[in-house]
Amino acid sequence: MSLLIQGGTVVSPAGASPADVLVEGEKISALAAPGSETAASWAAAAGTSVIDATGLYVLPGGIDVHTHMEMPFGGTFSVDTFETGTRAAAWGGTTTIVDFAVQAKGTSLLATLDKWHEKADGHCAVDYGFHMIVSDVNDTSLKEMEACIGAGVNSFKMFMAYPGVFYATDGEIVRAMTRAAETGAVIMMHAENGIAIDQLVAQALAAGKTDPVQHGLTRPPELEAEATHRAITLAGVTGSPLYIVHLSAAQPLQAVAEARDTGQNVFAETCPQYLYLSLDDLARPGFEGAKYVASPPLRPREHQGSLWRGLRTNDLSVVSTDHCPFCFKEQKELGRGDFSKIPNGIPGVEHRMDLLHQGVVAGELSLARWVEVAATTPARMFGLYPRKGIIAPGSDADIVLYDPRATQVLSAATHHMNVDYSAYEGFGITGQVRTVLSRGELVIDGGEYHGRTGHGQFLRRDLSQYLI
Repeated sequence: MSLLIQGGTVVSPAGASPADVLVEGEKISALAAPGSETAASWAAAAGTSVIDATGLYVLPGGIDVHTHMEMPFGGTFSVDTFETGTRAAAWGGTTTIVDFAVQAKGTSLLATLDKWHEKADGHCAVDYGFHMIVSDVNDTSLKEMEACIGAGVNSFKMFMAYPGVFYATDGEIVRAMTRAAETGAVIMMHAENGIAIDQLVAQALAAGKTDPVQHGLTRPPELEAEATHRAITLAGVTGSPLYIVHLSAAQPLQAVAEARDTGQNVFAETCPQYLYLSLDDLARPGFEGAKYVASPPLRPREHQGSLWRGLRTNDLSVVSTDHCPFCFKEQKELGRGDFSKIPNGIPGVEHRMDLLHQGVVAGELSLARWVEVAATTPARMFGLYPRKGIIAPGSDADIVLYDPRATQVLSAATHHMNVDYSAYEGFGITGQVRTVLSRGELVIDGGEYHGRTGHGQFLRRDLSQYLI
């Protein structure tokens, strides 16, 4: 069976232009000018179905390279399973996720990878891959990094935060970075000074300061900047590529920009919550601020302009969600009376494409840059391009038809994530997904879900295409 997407505007990192798109099986077969003889012959061919995309953008499916489905944290688990989370992703125009397999101390990387395959395989509505969280640096885990690469997992996340849980010393980071430099893997870094933060947290609690806003006040941007600079320095010493996850503030962004200006292989992502939400949300009355607890924390609003500018200049390369949903009732409430016990995470996998399009509407991003940071660069960064991230012959038919004139209001009452609140409750958005294809198979169309559990395939990723 063939499928012809007719009359739409194809958007790529090079710009936007009218084109008809022919899909055969799971792949994009060809593009042609609308009204051309080629396009007309496609439409007339026996067995070809036609989708009218007049007035719509034709986008490569979004790629969210930072999600946490079924993640253990603080004695509980994030509430989206791979089934519910990938279904919600599809509703929002994301057709690929890369989730984090979490190594527990005392366990092996390969056993961890097997465990995450058990969670995800046969359950996902869209395609998926894994990064590996390395929380136990030793001779065995360093050797296993190469085996993980052979299994299609070639990015390894470490933490300068959460002492006693995920925290890695500078020496451990150097050991892992040295191994990454040898193998071509990418080290991903949660860059916050966890030792200093724990002291600030202890001081706040001792002073009786227990409200959610203290989560933000005890994790100041200066400590994110210090850790970011230190991670960049260690990467420079070892020759390792470095990808800073969920960068939230102007000061760490400056450190990234300076490193990139020298030609160092340093990259960074930010998340929609840092572009739209702020410390004011953490300070909402009562316990409402707990809904907005994530790490790094939300920052004062003045940081948002720097982040948008960083996206325009490519000092910030990617926008991911750090989707890690915990219900307000029963989970976030574990931290009543002690903000340090509030599970860290904000739901958002369903809203990333829409919130970034709102940046286009507001003049913060071009159409081309929207697609670049949401799909094409993530694909190139993590070894999925050109299979993913572009509308081109031979690429997977992961295609989103997006209506730029539709309007919607984000709400927990209408979202599809398995969580009891929305961080963006009441946000008015211009633009909405109309149709989603995953490898040529219809998943979303006209407000109805047509997908199926188990359609999603595991993606064995190649090495990053940005390393020099």
